[in-house]
Amino acid sequence: MSDANTRIDQLVKSNDIVLFMKGSASFPMCGFSGRAIQILKACGVDPKGLKTVNVLDDPEIRQGIKDYSQWPTIPQLYVKGEFIGGSDIMMEMYESGELQQVITGQS
Repeated sequence: MSDANTRIDQLVKSNDIVLFMKGSASFPMCGFSGRAIQILKACGVDPKGLKTVNVLDDPEIRQGIKDYSQWPTIPQLYVKGEFIGGSDIMMEMYESGELQQVITGQS
């Protein structure tokens, strides 16, 4: 496992909710990342309690997260170690109520 892969794995497994994004929760650097933050806020997630990783700060993480998830785009959401998807999937899940259930741990 590469160093970036190890760091990503540790982040995903040691935080309940992790969003790999461009920018930060308070200053998203792309529309998709901003949308992901808004969806999480709408689900009741406190941005201060959310672990975000700015992929623009680290090229190894930026490429590594795509390899780790086998998903080509950013942002990427992980909840309790499970890959959820990008902002489009987050929106679909939010609209159906599924994302709120995943976040709160209800089925």
